[in-house]
Amino acid sequence: MVWKFALAATTAFIGVQAAVKTNYASTVDPLNVVLPDIPQTTSLDEAVQCTYYSSPNAIVPAEWPTVWGSATSNGMNTSAEFTALYNSIDWTKVPNFPVRKLTAAGGLDMAGYDNVNDPACWWSSTTCKIPKTQGINGDLYACPEPEVWGITFDDGPNCSHNAFYDFLEKEKQKATMFYIGSNVVNWPYGALRGVKDGHHIAGHTWSHKMMTTLTNQEVLAELYYTQKAIKHVTGVTPKHWRPALGDLDDRVRWIATQLDLTAILWNLDTFDWAANVQAGVTEQTVDDHYQEYIKMGTNGTFANSGNIVLSHEINAMTMNFFMKHYPAIKKAYTHVMDVATCMNITQPYAENAVVFPTFDQAVGTTSNNSSASGSGTTPGAAKASTTGANAASGSVTFNGPLFIAALFGLLALV
Repeated sequence: MVWKFALAATTAFIGVQAAVKTNYASTVDPLNVVLPDIPQTTSLDEAVQCTYYSSPNAIVPAEWPTVWGSATSNGMNTSAEFTALYNSIDWTKVPNFPVRKLTAAGGLDMAGYDNVNDPACWWSSTTCKIPKTQGINGDLYACPEPEVWGITFDDGPNCSHNAFYDFLEKEKQKATMFYIGSNVVNWPYGALRGVKDGHHIAGHTWSHKMMTTLTNQEVLAELYYTQKAIKHVTGVTPKHWRPALGDLDDRVRWIATQLDLTAILWNLDTFDWAANVQAGVTEQTVDDHYQEYIKMGTNGTFANSGNIVLSHEINAMTMNFFMKHYPAIKKAYTHVMDVATCMNITQPYAENAVVFPTFDQAVGTTSNNSSASGSGTTPGAAKASTTGANAASGSVTFNGPLFIAALFGLLALV
């Protein structure tokens, strides 16, 4: 492995150990996931896949936030469990930045914010990724190795993803999957499929709200109950997460750090979710984005470092976009891989038994090659660095209405 540029270890990762005790529990062995042979796990018919099913991984609704409601709903903000968690944190140390407001149109109100000095390292305003506050896990936002397409999908598990996951499995392609807590408890076998197939599972909040618009209590709940849901259903506790629309600042980062969570952002955005939804964005627009990013794999744009691409599992359209362009992506880029592997994070979960390959092992450049990733890999590997790369970001900020959550709400089983 040859590093093409220096890592900003002292700025891109200013981490601390988890400061709180959590109440995650599971009876699932992530190294031995067996999915039931039922139509929802085998069919390629969307209506069949999205038919409700009972599962041993089901939750007791009274003990969890309302599905697709705020993570502090259903009395969770006053429950003994959450109160103990909240009180275990030294809130005198949280960065003193205000809770942001939404405009009438549903976007972020940035009026009056000092985006020149950017004191809060507010990504939505400036795409700042290196915290300005000590003791905070810095964001990951670009694969450090050259000519690497870092593959990520938000908003899963989608109940109709069988064909998509079959495709990835056939191609032996691992990806980083950002799962929404409400989707995990609604579609537990979908989440289990992600672990079984060896994908890098990470959190994407409980209800997909803009995190800087939430109070400290609400931010903590969105993160905590997503972690708890993923652990309950799959047996793994992610160390990584992605904020909805990338909206975070040092206040949100600090709270996430208390749960030992590091944000993964991106430097290329396909805008696949917006096709035929956001004004001016068509399917051709998204195809053009993909084609532009594919060209970057051959024109020298990523000669010194790779990318992390934002795409979505939100519906058949977004999943089909990727499958359609995958052959060209593979041809243009030297490597296509999940973020954990491209970052040499061999233990992306709190559970040490689940070990991912290093970059060298994944690409076959060491004698100790391990092509597998995730479920079923050999336990006991040394911990890898979670240091991010100080690469330039080309990400685009969108502060439009929160209609993604509304779209998901159509599938939620409350």
